[in-house]
Amino acid sequence: MAVVAHNEEEVKLLARLMRAEAEGDGQLGMLMVGNVGVNRVRATCLDFKDIRTIRSMVFQRPGGFEATQKGYFYQRARQQDINLARKTIRGGRYHPASFSLWFFEPQGGCPGQWYGQPNTGRFKSHCFFSPTRTNCPSVY
Repeated sequence: MAVVAHNEEEVKLLARLMRAEAEGDGQLGMLMVGNVGVNRVRATCLDFKDIRTIRSMVFQRPGGFEATQKGYFYQRARQQDINLARKTIRGGRYHPASFSLWFFEPQGGCPGQWYGQPNTGRFKSHCFFSPTRTNCPSVY
């Protein structure tokens, strides 16, 4: 059962985002990026109060994903990436991104906070940050 509303176009859109943002971190890294995207659609808090669809999440401005500004994002979704996107849409959660709304790739170590939210861990090249349950209960 899906945790966010979606259509086939949005599944492919999420798949392309996951690949473009984290292909170098393997399938688990891509799943974590999917977590962040799905969490942003689920969130009714912070910078994501008006994000209700996968499409609006992917193309959010400001605060959206840098990958959407690069040509690689616009390549056709591969079946393996579509399958990963479906896992996150069905509610699969992957630590440290389980409840994360943000991630980025630092030059060095992960800072303790990002946008005032605590670091929940690092996976390969990306650091993940989750809101507290008090700040954003809809993600939990």
